[in-house]
Amino acid sequence: MAGVPGTSESAQTFQYRGFETSIDIARRQDYQVAPVAGYKRPSSEQPTETLKSLAPHGPSEGDELLEPPPLEFARATLTPLANRFTASRIHPGSGATAPDDAQQRGVSAVPGSSQNPLLSLTNPKYGLPDMLTANFGALGVNTIYPWQASCLLARGLLSGERHLVYTAPTGGGKSLVADVLLLKRIIDNPTRKAILVLPYVALVQEKLKWMRRIVQDVEKNVPDDEEDDHESQFPRKRLRRVQKNIRVAGFFGGSRTTTTWADTDIAVCTIEKANSLINSAIEECSIGDLGVVVLDELHMLDDEHRGYLLELMVTKLLLLQQDIQIVGMSATLSNTEMLAQWMNAKFYVSTYRPVPIDEYLVYENSIYPAATSRQLFQTASKLTGSSSLHDTIPPDRIIESSPFKQLGNSATNSMVALAVETAAAGFGALVFCGSRGACQIHAATISEAMTLPSADTDEMSKRLDLLAELRSLACGLDPVLQNTVIKGAGFHHAGMTTEERELIAQAYDQGVLRVLVATCSLAAGVNLPARRVIINGARMGRELVGPAMLRQMCGRAGRKGKDEAGETYLICIKADMEAVCDLLDADMPAIESCLAPEKRGLKRALLEAIATGLVSGCEAIKEYVRCTLLYRTLDKKIAYSIMKSALQELVDEDLLNYRNDESYEATLIGQAVVASAFSPEDGLFVHEELKQALKAFVMDGDMHIFYMFTPLQVAMSIPIDWQIFRNQLDHMDDSGLRALQFVGVQPGFVNTMVQSGASMKETTPAQLKQARIYRRAYTAFQLRDLSNEVPLSTIARRYKIPRGTVQTLAQQCHGFAAGIVKFCQRMNWGMLAAVLDHMRDRLEAGARADLLEMAQVTFVKSWTARLLRENGFKNLRALAEADPKDLVPVLMMVNPRKTQKSQLYPGEAERYAAKLLTKAETIIASANKIWDRELQVELEE
Repeated sequence: MAGVPGTSESAQTFQYRGFETSIDIARRQDYQVAPVAGYKRPSSEQPTETLKSLAPHGPSEGDELLEPPPLEFARATLTPLANRFTASRIHPGSGATAPDDAQQRGVSAVPGSSQNPLLSLTNPKYGLPDMLTANFGALGVNTIYPWQASCLLARGLLSGERHLVYTAPTGGGKSLVADVLLLKRIIDNPTRKAILVLPYVALVQEKLKWMRRIVQDVEKNVPDDEEDDHESQFPRKRLRRVQKNIRVAGFFGGSRTTTTWADTDIAVCTIEKANSLINSAIEECSIGDLGVVVLDELHMLDDEHRGYLLELMVTKLLLLQQDIQIVGMSATLSNTEMLAQWMNAKFYVSTYRPVPIDEYLVYENSIYPAATSRQLFQTASKLTGSSSLHDTIPPDRIIESSPFKQLGNSATNSMVALAVETAAAGFGALVFCGSRGACQIHAATISEAMTLPSADTDEMSKRLDLLAELRSLACGLDPVLQNTVIKGAGFHHAGMTTEERELIAQAYDQGVLRVLVATCSLAAGVNLPARRVIINGARMGRELVGPAMLRQMCGRAGRKGKDEAGETYLICIKADMEAVCDLLDADMPAIESCLAPEKRGLKRALLEAIATGLVSGCEAIKEYVRCTLLYRTLDKKIAYSIMKSALQELVDEDLLNYRNDESYEATLIGQAVVASAFSPEDGLFVHEELKQALKAFVMDGDMHIFYMFTPLQVAMSIPIDWQIFRNQLDHMDDSGLRALQFVGVQPGFVNTMVQSGASMKETTPAQLKQARIYRRAYTAFQLRDLSNEVPLSTIARRYKIPRGTVQTLAQQCHGFAAGIVKFCQRMNWGMLAAVLDHMRDRLEAGARADLLEMAQVTFVKSWTARLLRENGFKNLRALAEADPKDLVPVLMMVNPRKTQKSQLYPGEAERYAAKLLTKAETIIASANKIWDRELQVELEE
């Protein structure tokens, strides 16, 4: 079927056989079913995911930055049709059944607002201003679902009197409920603020754009001056100073916003930033300004790395007993009622999904309904080698075996056939696989089987535009992406740069790319729907995917307003069949507290509460512990025992003092740890290094500062190549060597690791400390190169790491550096704080001191700034007065040489030059704006 998707013969075969997929239905409908490109949504942003290593079989992502991987089928170019392979055909099996009515209709029947007035947000019961409902309508939200109306109208929610915990399937409209509650609270209480918490930077950026569009021209209910004067004896008089417009700001790692908490009405934050905002508000006694906190992806409570921060936030808010409404939501909660009891909230569970999803299991080139997986396994395990499974259990559909070597593996053959069939029908397919390397290989394989569009079509024009955009990035165009994009396929993983991920995600969302191959982190990090989700194997990395992640991935199929139906295909190999059956049958795991002793979160919870002045006495601390999820899930005696142990550890580590009146207070170190947003363990490590630096800071070079500013968490996730480590030491000047030896790096130990080929042991506390030092030193080399204007692609190649990893280091070092400076300030180490603070601008710009002014300009950072300076644009004024055409040749020099020499498709060179000209115009406009601002400051002085 995939080989000749559009023929009448194919359509006729399916019509007579009786079995149809949603794609077959779409093909034979006389009306137009809009493809993914038919509905343009706001551009989805990049995710900032947890860094994972490449699988051993994947290509080296450091090398692939300038050299394509050595795979023939990855070089998909304009080759003759006869020389490339094609996807296998898919035809009905003997077990095919007629599609049910819901699938044929595409969308479940939902009563409209004319039948039920409560399904319109304009209904007076919601009390929303006309401009707000108009903005919702402009973005396609004209009616709401019955479950949303039922949830919103529950007693005490719209008035902000009750908390809410609720769960609804992905794509079921859960975000709208939280949006309405949050906005209602801010509009009706104009002096109050809101915090909206999301787990990933990509989601924060996407939500930021959405919220700004929703609140455009919406005003808070601020009383007029006459009313205020009349009631001047009451506190409401100060409302005259409250702005009517709603200000939305984003707070996340690496953001350059100058907006403060005082300048914000709605703060859209990552988990870490939200916790810091709440801590500051408690410490400054301004927590009363907070009116509502929305916790999206509430299941992150269970996350071993960040879950305790969510629990900390909720615990502090529950203890305060202020008039602050808490709203928590997730698509993957199983113990919703228990979480609601913990938060003293109303709970609501919805199973409604507006677009139906059909789920299938693919095994040995045969497609079965996922509901029959257990029977499949039991039958397959009894079969002898000569028997065939589909002779025993008739499949719904059969994928023909492929004569091509590249498709000899049945899982790969099935993946390509299903993806190409979807693309050929004009819909979008999301393919999930287990590693970054696999993403690139599978995208190359799928694209090889896809048909190249005609040179003069609109489809080809849009893809050439995308290639030109990618080529115009500072890191250049990835050669594998070049080959896949032109056929309509792309890949998406954490090893790519932020800009690459953003462009690829946006192109897929708009239908320019039909197939997107991604790691599972995309399922949680970016809101990209698909007609068909294909999960290539049940393992993500080495581990079996969990029920929650499986639901997240499957939830991307079929989204309201984008598709009429959805399908998921889980491709399973024989070795994983039993595990897959268990996975499909598994219930969602219960959310558990991350404050347990083995996760050490309670130490931070207690330190933050005491350091911010929230609690101090023993009874108050016990009350605080009673507000935790940990207390809700454990025997109270055990919970108190854990509390006492954690308090004693904090005292022993000199983070807390125990006073004679049986109360606790944070020491100066404890206050510094909380102010800098470090965990107790990280804070103590930083304190020891800073205390050592006070004795002898290496000032005749920059290496000591780069080491101090290297983020601990990023450093611990980057593997050390000891040969590269030794090479860097061999080429280091005397100042750099002294700095590294001062912090504990021994060249002899590095030589030993190179010769032995061993890995560092990280078991005992001493070994962990040693690992931190060497990992930070190795990562500091990369930070040094970034600040010395070495191109990002060169750094990635030099250290054999993905470009995205280098960029993550660049983004996260800003926040960590700010924490280090704040730590020094709280410790009253003013001189050291001043020395470190001086270097933060260089980290921000990624350039030496002479380029800091120019590096403020949009698109001008690091290597770009140096090239402009060396080619005649010496300063900001010269850049502001430049002709855009004169900048284009310089911008062409920014990309690595090998990416410039890669093959250009007809017409791509002109598009590339046009993209660079547009960038040049933006650069000049930005330079003019900064130049005018500086002139104004000089005039005022």
